[in-house]
Amino acid sequence: MCAILTYTREEISKDFFEEMLQRTASRGPDKFRTLKVKGGWLGFNRLAIMGLNCKGMQPFELNGNAVICNGELYGFKALKSYLKSMGYTFQSDSDCEIILPLYEKLGTKMFSLLDAEFAMVIYDDEKRKFIAARDPIGIRPLYYGYDEDGYILFASEPKNLTGVCKKISPFPPGHYYEDGKFISYRDMTEVKEIRTDNLETITKNIHDKLLNGIKKRLDADAPVGFLLSGGLDSSLVCGVAASLQDKPIETFAIGMDIDAIDLKYAREVADYIHSNHHEVIISKQDVLDALEPVVKALGTYDITTIRASIGMYLLCKWIHENTDIKVVLTGEISDELFGYKYTDFAPSAEAFQEEAKKRIRELHMYDVLRADRCISVNSLEARVPFGDLDFVDYVMSIDPEKKLNTYGMGKYLLRKAFEPDKFIPHSILMREKAAFSDAVGHSLRDDLMEYAEAHYTDEEFEEKRKKYTHATPFTKESLLYRELFEKYYPSQSDMVIDFWMPNKSWKGCDVNDPSARVLSNYGASGK
Repeated sequence: MCAILTYTREEISKDFFEEMLQRTASRGPDKFRTLKVKGGWLGFNRLAIMGLNCKGMQPFELNGNAVICNGELYGFKALKSYLKSMGYTFQSDSDCEIILPLYEKLGTKMFSLLDAEFAMVIYDDEKRKFIAARDPIGIRPLYYGYDEDGYILFASEPKNLTGVCKKISPFPPGHYYEDGKFISYRDMTEVKEIRTDNLETITKNIHDKLLNGIKKRLDADAPVGFLLSGGLDSSLVCGVAASLQDKPIETFAIGMDIDAIDLKYAREVADYIHSNHHEVIISKQDVLDALEPVVKALGTYDITTIRASIGMYLLCKWIHENTDIKVVLTGEISDELFGYKYTDFAPSAEAFQEEAKKRIRELHMYDVLRADRCISVNSLEARVPFGDLDFVDYVMSIDPEKKLNTYGMGKYLLRKAFEPDKFIPHSILMREKAAFSDAVGHSLRDDLMEYAEAHYTDEEFEEKRKKYTHATPFTKESLLYRELFEKYYPSQSDMVIDFWMPNKSWKGCDVNDPSARVLSNYGASGK
């Protein structure tokens, strides 16, 4: 994944800055480097993915300017050829080496032109200032804060900034920072025109754009693997990828030692696409032992995120310890675009669309955060095909009337789009969704709730929850997570806006547990 850190204060010591940088060494274990410039420091922990030799090490420098970037710039080879024709020479095969030449030509206009997932900081030597930017969905993490004297810092994770910044905030996706201001360059929820295409056109576009999004994410100089839950989204990513490769892909699934819903479905997909499949089995004790490390890695107290992270964290830990895989593709972001079990209760197409916009805006605090931290803390890089900018832009512009579940099956458009290809078994393509934390094993959620229940008396719960005025814990499980969060990120709860829950204002969604299992329409999803 890589980690970046910037402190816009020149007089701090190198040792102090390096200590801050090393807090995220697991993101980039291959090598680290710091650079002092006029006005501050830049630091980089590298996980080598493109251009594996030392020439790809950052910060990159050009004509006095410098850049650090945690990112993947898709289509960079064409841009590199263009820049070569303009007289630039390159020292490495790294995609990120093109950033400074692009900045020289385009300035901050370049951010809106990038087909990329990134977090970066540029030092402009001529203007003696720092410019930071983050991709439009926030797939790559970036946080900021100010020290006690008002100097701004940027970092890949909050843990880099604890103890230095009183308040730590997520850098807004689709924005860049310059001269003390955060400026929006692209809003993925802004739909310029609702597309009223017919069903055939819609499904063809969904198919072609997602296939392209998967294809471009297979480009890596390091080994690539795939997380396979057996659900629709990860199965599609694996099925498409397998069809594009000339050798079996590496797939990985995880489940509890009892009642692991999805292992059998993942195995069915793996057999169908002829992947080299790996299963990781975990126990109740594995889940409980992972809880605190997961909260520490995530930097959240959100119930949904933590439950769903434990399986992903343990699976990625196994991948890191037992394989040479460095890049993993995942199925995140499909739910927010096409709907989840609770969006079946949307009272109107307009309400569905507004909810999708809200979820896309907040993704960087929940599902995207989960994928990034669970994967990066285990020294791997996440790639998220459903977050492809062209794909997201198109799906958000589809007439929401067509995205409502009026077909008797959620995510109908996505399923229909890939029906002719037979990339995955038809039974999987049409299988109803199960919540990931439940699908790892129904007992995972139950074990966590039982553990929390035994941790507090009713009186202790009522007393302790009251001291948290923001995102007040409402169950013993949520209090347990909040106390673990406060241990590592004291008084930083504002980094997450609230709990990732169904829209309680909708009839049928006023529930006190985020699992789709409690909804009346869950039906056979968890079987």
